Amino acid sequence: MSTPASRTALDVADWRRRVFALYAAVREADSPEDAHELWRIERDDLMLHHPATALLPEDRVMFEGLPIASYDAQWRFELPILEAEPGGFDFATGTDGVVPFERIGRVEVPDAGSLDVWRLTTYGGGLFIPVRDALAGKPDGTYGGGRYLVDTIKGADLGSDAAGGTLVLDFNFAYNPSCAYDPAWACPLAQPGNVLPIAVPVGEMYAG
Repeated sequence: MSTPASRTALDVADWRRRVFALYAAVREADSPEDAHELWRIERDDLMLHHPATALLPEDRVMFEGLPIASYDAQWRFELPILEAEPGGFDFATGTDGVVPFERIGRVEVPDAGSLDVWRLTTYGGGLFIPVRDALAGKPDGTYGGGRYLVDTIKGADLGSDAAGGTLVLDFNFAYNPSCAYDPAWACPLAQPGNVLPIAVPVGEMYAG
């Protein structure tokens, strides 16, 4: 007989499996607009029905979909990773201990600013790019702690060109970390080098 801990672990594994499959389908979609609609539908389904959802039970009762803005092609970029000063930060979690991140570069977003690119330095590796914009914490704006653009170790990966050293950054796919919906989660948030001075009115918004 499975234990509660093993059932939870299997639920999380299934969530990760579905997220990886979703982003694989997103990368293969006929257009970014089609990809975004698929992402929106599947993310709503996961958040409402999956046992590993971060939505609290009371928030699922009247759930009608996440507040995701309409697609705007002006917020999609393929950008080179530029050099940046070495740096890092450690993030303490409740389940995985201290998770270290290393700054491996930065991207310059046209007419918006610079974002640091981080690498998880422990087992599994992975790229991580959070973003906090000028709408953060404002009514009907974005989550105060920032959103995630890229988190490859969790499957959130819109594509890259290893030979060219570029990443696809599409702010329409920016999503809220789990701690935006359930305070029991501990999430690494946007560092000072991941704060943009302008509003980013696309992606998953925040009504909490």
